[in-house]
Amino acid sequence: MFKRLLPLALAAVMATTAGCEFQVGDVQTLPTNVPTMKPGPNTGAPNAGDQPPAPAQSGQPDPNTQFSDADVTKEINDAIQVVDTYWSTHWSEFFTGTYSPPRVLGAYNGSDPNRFTCGGEIAEAFNAYYCNPEDYVAWDFQLMKTGYAQGDAWIYLVIAHEWGHAIQNRLQTSLVAEAGELQADCLAGAVLWGSQTDGTLTWEDGDTTEIGTALSAFGDNYPWTDPSAHGDAIERVTAFGQGREKGIRGCLAQS
Repeated sequence: MFKRLLPLALAAVMATTAGCEFQVGDVQTLPTNVPTMKPGPNTGAPNAGDQPPAPAQSGQPDPNTQFSDADVTKEINDAIQVVDTYWSTHWSEFFTGTYSPPRVLGAYNGSDPNRFTCGGEIAEAFNAYYCNPEDYVAWDFQLMKTGYAQGDAWIYLVIAHEWGHAIQNRLQTSLVAEAGELQADCLAGAVLWGSQTDGTLTWEDGDTTEIGTALSAFGDNYPWTDPSAHGDAIERVTAFGQGREKGIRGCLAQS
């Protein structure tokens, strides 16, 4: 039911591919119940290689924006810590079994012929993705850099979305929605807003707008994307909002 690679469907980005086996715990639901984002004071989690995406209309960073590759890399690592911290802290509230994060291969150069592969297929340039068979997340650094020029909320969204695909791969199939991309958007909303509640992430002025702009750009209104897989801009914004309002349980398929 999963594609080998579960990409974010960015504007001007096509799917990628790549492959390790990991153990899936016994999972079941329990009853109940950014913006230039910056990590709050309580973060702590794994470290990673590098970064995610957000194309401007031109597909290039704003030349008036001044930042270094090190700035982008730090933001990516901060986002990874925030997202992983949320899942490691809250996993047992929703599921049985033990939480295990996906591997983070991090950034690759989209023009490098020897870049990452997933299941024998080479990673697509200017993309971010979760590799199902090898259980890892990765992204083209140029994609992340372009997105960072639009605002750091973009990076948090991409990391949370791809991590959401890794979570799907750890759940009982009855909990995984048929619209997998929209569910990953929903999980991203739940995690980022939940992290704000936890105090591990602080939303700044403009972050909500950045998220909406990014999700709209991700919508499947381009000839190379499949609307049945990712949803249009309105559906993606709605899915993210559902996660924000209803949390993780609001994102799970109902059996």
